[in-house]
Amino acid sequence: MLMKTTRSPAQALRRACSAAVLGCAALAAIATTGISRAAYNVWTNEYTFPRADLQSAIATQFPRKLRYMEMFDVNLSNPRLSLNEKTNRLITTVDAQIDNKLLMNKPVTGTLSMSSALKYDTATRAVRLDAPAVEKVDIAGVPAQYAPQLNAIGNAAAEQVLKDYPVYTFKPEQLEMNGKRFEPGAITVLSDGIKVEIKPQ
Repeated sequence: MLMKTTRSPAQALRRACSAAVLGCAALAAIATTGISRAAYNVWTNEYTFPRADLQSAIATQFPRKLRYMEMFDVNLSNPRLSLNEKTNRLITTVDAQIDNKLLMNKPVTGTLSMSSALKYDTATRAVRLDAPAVEKVDIAGVPAQYAPQLNAIGNAAAEQVLKDYPVYTFKPEQLEMNGKRFEPGAITVLSDGIKVEIKPQ
């Protein structure tokens, strides 16, 4: 004789939670592309991206050599990424070397910090840097009266290097679940990464 097994409410709850955890793990595995550890949270409808992956994405833009007003040669290298939750922006700090052979005996060196907002570009399915701007220019040995020129160089560098740069591109299958299509929405900067809300189209 076959006996019917009755599960207690606690057992049923544990089973449901286990299934949900497995579902989340499967979705996270699907979401992983390349070196990125992008993960999807089924409970909050959000993708999360760790700071290390954002750092790796931005690092591909450096080192860079720029020319400003046909007068200044600017070399940027060694990017370091930090996250500003209050302003919802990414901060990229780089080593900077500025040279003008007509005005300087030798190149001056220091650091340049640039901040960027984030936006989603529907046409390319990419999360891109947006509205980059200089935050701070710290160049040793340059008199304070030259601060406007240094800030202008910093803003030009931010515009050329960071504007519209894609830090992550979604695959089509990452935005299709259970026969429904989703679209990224609000992007929020966290202390250790960013989160991207997705919502049904």
